[in-house]
Amino acid sequence: MNGNLPIVGCGQVEVIAEAADGEAALEAIREHRPDVALIDYRIPELNGIAVVHAVVRDRLPTRTPLLSATTDSTVVYKAIEEGACGYLAKDAKRSEIVDAVLKVPRGKRVVGEELTDGLAGEIRLRAGRDAVVLSEREQQVLRGFAKGQSIPEPASELFLGTSTVKTHAQRLYEKLGVSDRAAAVAEAMRHGLLE
Repeated sequence: MNGNLPIVGCGQVEVIAEAADGEAALEAIREHRPDVALIDYRIPELNGIAVVHAVVRDRLPTRTPLLSATTDSTVVYKAIEEGACGYLAKDAKRSEIVDAVLKVPRGKRVVGEELTDGLAGEIRLRAGRDAVVLSEREQQVLRGFAKGQSIPEPASELFLGTSTVKTHAQRLYEKLGVSDRAAAVAEAMRHGLLE
């Protein structure tokens, strides 16, 4: 909805409004209720993701793919996460953009072919952030904590010094994002690390 739209004059899409900034785009969407609003990610005032967020928040029926020169996978992921039904590079072929505008009203999601590898990598990266991998010693210390033991007991059972067990415990806390034994056990259970 900004400037030289690649779909103008294609004969397959009717353009009912254009907007110079995000606020105007959102106002046009609310007023005209189009099937699709092709939004520029870097539109002034209210960026494309903020427009998408407002459309979703307000439960407007308009489908909102983003068009952008930015191909950063974190931005693409954030746009999809906020509710964009697609994300295309500004230098995409006209036919690809028109095809996307025709698909999204039918419930399809579209991501430019050149963006899919980056988006897949971003999804894998984010999924990996949720996975907690503990060393064997950290698992042993955790099991001791789950039995209600404090630092000296696992140290004795594992034939380790208390300072060594404290180090393993500290690493365990860091990996789980906690600061004490009880929280470590609770978080480990949430991640399925304790049987």
